[in-house]
Amino acid sequence: MAVTSVSSSSLQFLRDLKENNNRPWFNENKSRYQEAQAEMAALAESLIERMNEHDELEPVTGKKSLFRIYRDVRFSKDKSPYKTHLSGSLVRATKWRRGGYYFHVEPGASFIGGGFWAPNKEDLLRIRQEIAMDAKPLRKIITAPSFIETFDKLEGDQLKTAPKGFDRDHPDIDLLRYKQFLLSSSFTDEEVCSHDFVDKMNAAFQNMRPFFDFMSDVLTTDMNGVPIE
Repeated sequence: MAVTSVSSSSLQFLRDLKENNNRPWFNENKSRYQEAQAEMAALAESLIERMNEHDELEPVTGKKSLFRIYRDVRFSKDKSPYKTHLSGSLVRATKWRRGGYYFHVEPGASFIGGGFWAPNKEDLLRIRQEIAMDAKPLRKIITAPSFIETFDKLEGDQLKTAPKGFDRDHPDIDLLRYKQFLLSSSFTDEEVCSHDFVDKMNAAFQNMRPFFDFMSDVLTTDMNGVPIE
């Protein structure tokens, strides 16, 4: 039977882990972690199946899409060994489809996200050039009712002033200052445990498509609209 939601026992495991983030406790409760991780992998499988109906993803299993629960503490002041959430990512197939998907389950803080977390300088410049030339298509996308209802607004770090080479008085300076282009949609614990959680995640990801399609068109063409080989 396909898994379409997260069980209350998995959320409780994550709550308990947050209160007992140490190796002895984790080892004593490893079977609970394995059950939660297996459930999350099955949920990811259901999500992948649905998403491939409206997008094309790089081939991956639900299990392989998940991130490890172990934290990299080498350069962190927080030496807690474990993440207190379960999460994963999905990659769009081929160089012509840009943007990535992320899903995150954490008691009181579950969400899905997507976009462009760390665009390279060439991609960032190309996006800014497009915005400077004509921002209307992007503004139409991020002010659409379905976009606002799902994501509220475009997110991401921004410069405090104009990027190099762009006029600080440009009418679209609010968009030109973005260094990241991110979307997110939150879910309550009740939604996460509801039977249609996977459908809600899928619907939110599907609502990213106009934004992703715009960005993909920009990043795979030059300033004249000619496809980049």
